[in-house]
Amino acid sequence: MRLHTSLPLERANAIITEALRLGREAKLLPLTVVVLDAGGKMVAMQCEDGSGVIRFEVAFGKAYGALGMGISSRLIRDRLKDRPTFQASLATASGGQLIPVPGGVLIENADGITLGAVGISGDTSDKDEYCAIEGIKAAGYSSEPAEPDPDWRTSSLSDHYPASE
Repeated sequence: MRLHTSLPLERANAIITEALRLGREAKLLPLTVVVLDAGGKMVAMQCEDGSGVIRFEVAFGKAYGALGMGISSRLIRDRLKDRPTFQASLATASGGQLIPVPGGVLIENADGITLGAVGISGDTSDKDEYCAIEGIKAAGYSSEPAEPDPDWRTSSLSDHYPASE
């Protein structure tokens, strides 16, 4: 049997490698990166040393939610911020696997066909999303959203973790 692969392992690993490199360059907290194919199957995943024990579930939920809704997790958050009942219904329908905050980014080819999604968790959602978008671009794909939030550098988890410069 021969299957058509929507997202080759080599390209998924390239996305992860670049996302983690950018995280280190920006001095982000330890990241977990998950890459799913168009069917929601995990192609690749890496956790940096020191990444929290539920970061995988959060990263997976960001990517899975983006695939499930056909839009980035940032857009899910923005569209559902005033619809908590629907947001809760989506979480229930997905078996709790939908995380509606930035960091879940769709991977698209040159024709705009969705090939999969990247989910990242570890730092602020905007910083996670930045690494996902730039990792996707470095692997030769397009992303949805096309660009990170322009203020991603200034997002901060708390006074204990000031924004990277």
